[in-house]
Amino acid sequence: MHVGNSMDAPHPVREAAHVTTNPPDRAPATPQTAPSSEVWDEQTAERYDVDAAAKFAPDVIGPTVDLLAELAGDGPALELAIGTGRVAVPLHRRGIEVTGIELSAPMVAQLRHKADEATIPVVVGDMATTLLPTTFSLVYLVWNSISNLRTQQEQVQCFRNAARHLRPGGRFVIELWVPPLRRLPPGQLAAPFDVSDGHLGFDTYDLVSQQCTSHHYHRRADGAVEYDAGSFRYIWPAECDLMAQLAGLELEARYADWDRSEFTSDSESHVSVWRKP
Repeated sequence: MHVGNSMDAPHPVREAAHVTTNPPDRAPATPQTAPSSEVWDEQTAERYDVDAAAKFAPDVIGPTVDLLAELAGDGPALELAIGTGRVAVPLHRRGIEVTGIELSAPMVAQLRHKADEATIPVVVGDMATTLLPTTFSLVYLVWNSISNLRTQQEQVQCFRNAARHLRPGGRFVIELWVPPLRRLPPGQLAAPFDVSDGHLGFDTYDLVSQQCTSHHYHRRADGAVEYDAGSFRYIWPAECDLMAQLAGLELEARYADWDRSEFTSDSESHVSVWRKP
């Protein structure tokens, strides 16, 4: 999974693509309560904005913020997996009050270079279970981040948690890749999504469990080649709709991208909007 959702690459990109294997500061596992998501370490967080620079471009951020600001209206917004504030900071500049939930404290530390706690408050916690004492007109989850939850149960919990934080009439928005399984010939379980001068990336799939691992080889400025990988669970659009239904939400719109282009059978990603009655 390439980081982001750049349509110039042959594969949609994923928010968690640069999770290093066995990050050194990962919290100890607690099977009863710990989320399945990989926790991004300090090194990954520090280089995130550079590695994901294309996703900060005005032609990417502009349509994203346009749609989210329209859906939020005069109400506050909650971003799940807020990261370094790629979307939250420009959305706040549009006049939308933004709060975040983020599993990785190092990512929040990077956000703090751009906005303080009073400007964009963030709770460090699991987006599927963390409860805030308020409700919002908009909850959103961008750049494939729901796939970081690697079990179907957690993904359903995430939809339910989003619904719990919505006011009546509020919307839940997800940006997510469409699994490109049509590219896999019979018997093949790997597919490249980016082959460029500075990066080689390919995904490997488990078609039974819907698990996916993205493998990345980055050529750094000093010529060194660095490997990292991230693991995910892919979700089909129709499966998202069922999760939304279980959470009491109704599909309002589905687009191929933030520019509201038509979603078709050939679309490589979708931006979906569900409404709480």
